Amino acid sequence: MASSPADSFDSRAFLSQLTTHPGVYRMYGGADELLYVGKARNLKKRVGQYFLRASGNPRIESMVSQIRRIEVTVTRTEDEALILENNLIKEYGPRYNVMYRDDKSYPYVRISAHRYPRISYYRGAKTPPDRYFGPFPNATAVRETLYTLQKLFRLRPCRDSFFAHRERPCLQHQIKRCSAPCVNLISPEDYAKDIAKAGRLLEGRGDELARELGTEMEQASEALEFELAARLRDQIAALKRVRENRVMTGGADALDVVAVAPHAGSSCVVVMSVRDGVNLGHRSHFPKHPPHAEISELLDSFISQHYAQYPAPPEILISHELEDLDWLEQAISQHAGRKVAIRHPQRGAKLQLVEIAQNTALQALSTRLVESASMDQRLLELQRALDLEHPPKRMECFDISHTRGEKAVASCVVFGEGGPVKASYRKFNIDGITPGDDYAAIKQAVGRRFARIKNGEVQKPDVLFIDGGQGQLNSALEALDELGIEDLRIVAIAKGPTRKPGLEELILPEMEFPLRLAADSPALHLIQRIRDEAHRFAITGHRGRREKARLTSGLESIEGLGPARRRALLNAFGGTTQLRRATVDQLAQVEGVSRTLAERIYAFYRD
Repeated sequence: MASSPADSFDSRAFLSQLTTHPGVYRMYGGADELLYVGKARNLKKRVGQYFLRASGNPRIESMVSQIRRIEVTVTRTEDEALILENNLIKEYGPRYNVMYRDDKSYPYVRISAHRYPRISYYRGAKTPPDRYFGPFPNATAVRETLYTLQKLFRLRPCRDSFFAHRERPCLQHQIKRCSAPCVNLISPEDYAKDIAKAGRLLEGRGDELARELGTEMEQASEALEFELAARLRDQIAALKRVRENRVMTGGADALDVVAVAPHAGSSCVVVMSVRDGVNLGHRSHFPKHPPHAEISELLDSFISQHYAQYPAPPEILISHELEDLDWLEQAISQHAGRKVAIRHPQRGAKLQLVEIAQNTALQALSTRLVESASMDQRLLELQRALDLEHPPKRMECFDISHTRGEKAVASCVVFGEGGPVKASYRKFNIDGITPGDDYAAIKQAVGRRFARIKNGEVQKPDVLFIDGGQGQLNSALEALDELGIEDLRIVAIAKGPTRKPGLEELILPEMEFPLRLAADSPALHLIQRIRDEAHRFAITGHRGRREKARLTSGLESIEGLGPARRRALLNAFGGTTQLRRATVDQLAQVEGVSRTLAERIYAFYRD
């Protein structure tokens, strides 16, 4: 009698020697495929649960039946296990794990390390000595916070290059949103005090700040500094109005609410953030997971992965109970370096917060499922319209953007079965062609992209769209022919005689006349969406390249002027316009620029 898959792994022998220390376990199947990564406070107890009794979950039992071997990594603390598990899941993407992916990082408020610090919206890697406050759930919350800070403390939002060359206050000062440090209308010491107050508000110490402002106002009044007292009075009043006009969360100070809306094939996890008693909004996550994943696993996996990457607040409210809540709480606390409480509230204001987040998750999931059904319908219609063998799983679209031929950029956007795949978007700087030659630009971009596809570096699309007419289509076909790429459905999207939406013409190589779809066709709506996204991405890329070129135009050709000195000059003068006007003496004052080099730069612009 042939042995079953489960017999190929001796679980009893493995468990007999397994340690009780915390750590991470990795389960491997046939062909050494990584099936699952998990963490445990007690490895022996946790791994043993998979084999000692039937789980009742078909997905878990299917996974266990495929196990061929298990590897474990012992860690010193629960925190180390949490981080290691998160890293392994991200790196290998095991089939049976719940995977959370963010297309974009969370936004922050940044306060720069300047004599007169700037406050600004920021997204990306944090670099000292600047200070960062957040993360915020969305861009709207950051912008509202920046507006509040400017209104309360009149902090500057302008870039350093703009700030350095002001000769009179700008509009922000006139509408009382900036104290005009650029023209010394406020001392560095007073400005630093305003920055410190803003920092306390961002740290969630609004009540403490209100009391401090009240004390300062009384002291200023007693010292007969009535102008200062009046300004402090206005700040207190503004702070009170701001806090009263926001959506307050009774009793809650700083916490996150994590709620799950499960579904067989796709689930939603919502994180709602409350800081300083203010509901900042939420962000929805749609994890990749096997069918019928348990709610507890969705919640546990999210908390483990999310708070290994982002700072945890002092309290996290969850929508469902977890078995190993104390161990997860301890691991998150160790990683955060302070106590983090994870609670499943049963009553009161905090239960109401959880219910709000739960309803938000259900609505987001419902919207997602409707959009998914709509996308499926559009793909089926596109299959019929383009006579494809099956609904397309990957589509790419190219477009060109330039200004009278200057600094042309080609965009390549990618759409999958669920919509845009932004991580696969690419931009191509177009060089070596006659300026304004869109045909040559399309040929170069398609050639560069599909050379990588031919080498196996990039997945081949099922459909290639080109924004343009017959000329652009012919150029793309030339590029594909030179690479020897066949069996690809390629379509040019022309705007039609009147250039009105809904009247687009689809030009296919084998058809004598353009294909026109009905204005209400789901397939046409999908094509329009892909075309518009390619157009947007091309314009964004071109504008960035054009602005960069205008900042550095010509400087590269000056002998002895390397990248570091170019940056120093542009920072010192705020751009090429002021640089052109500079005298030799002014140029020579920039660090790293000698008198000889200053004369060379001066002569370059005069020539």
